[in-house]
Amino acid sequence: MTFPVTRNRRLRNSASMRSLVRETILTANDFIAPIYIVPGTGIKHEIRSMPGVFHFSLDTVEQELSELVSAGIRSVLVFGVPDSKDAVGSSAYAEDGIVQQGIRRIKQLYPELIVIADTCLCQFTDHGHCGVVHHTADGPVIDNDDSLALLARTAVSQAKAGADIIAPSNMMDGFVAAIRAGLDEAGLSHVPIMSYAVKYSSAYYGPFREAAHSAPQFGDRKTYQMDPANVREALREAQADVDEGADFLMVKPGLAYLDVLRLLKDRFDLPIAVYNVSGEYAMVKAAALQGWIDERAIVLETLTGMKRAGADMIITYHAKDAARWLNEKG
Repeated sequence: MTFPVTRNRRLRNSASMRSLVRETILTANDFIAPIYIVPGTGIKHEIRSMPGVFHFSLDTVEQELSELVSAGIRSVLVFGVPDSKDAVGSSAYAEDGIVQQGIRRIKQLYPELIVIADTCLCQFTDHGHCGVVHHTADGPVIDNDDSLALLARTAVSQAKAGADIIAPSNMMDGFVAAIRAGLDEAGLSHVPIMSYAVKYSSAYYGPFREAAHSAPQFGDRKTYQMDPANVREALREAQADVDEGADFLMVKPGLAYLDVLRLLKDRFDLPIAVYNVSGEYAMVKAAALQGWIDERAIVLETLTGMKRAGADMIITYHAKDAARWLNEKG
């Protein structure tokens, strides 16, 4: 039937009616909040390019965790920024590494929180790459296979510290299989892997590299992160991780890749995460500080769009604010 029998506005004529027929419901339980842990004491340092996001030392992180939990956030993603680096990122897998210390502290304070450990080497290597670098006559090469053992070692160390989920972000071929084998051999077969399965070589990561002190010292990451122009490749990457034992799949970044997110949701039956990354956050914050946009409305619309596109969970720096705004609406 057509107009005038069909009148689609009938289902929009009041706030209560719109709420009744709403197809996508965003809640605080959808959010994973990133946290940056640094060595030292008494540190709560705002990251210049990410207003409202801080570096925390182990003694100052409790207040942030309390605020997250009070807002209804149930999951955090832990990044560590070490005070020393070397060629193989040895502090990534050290028992007393900053990520391991952070995981233990969070679990001590809030054992019910789901603690996800970002598993990569870039923050911990003096060259800033996500794997082992070999210097050849043709120049430096990021060695895929030599990197796998260190990534597996890092994952085991993080899981032993108490991480509930391991989230490898390195994009080396075979990383899920290597980490799954390492966890299983260590008696940690119960620990799931949230794979950064589809991670693009993106310009949206700029503020993160300041936050994590992880900018590469030479070259770029285009030989292991994906070309933003490709989508069939995303399906190959995701399928490989499924075959190797991933328990979650992730698309990173979010906004420019919602088509990819939808494809993964339609193709695979694993839970799908999307990362609302630092550059996306920074752009909203910058515009809001200028008074050019309504920050609350933009953030909730963006996060709703990510969930509508297929995300089962959203890693976002807006997590705490968004959860509070949703609570206020409720």
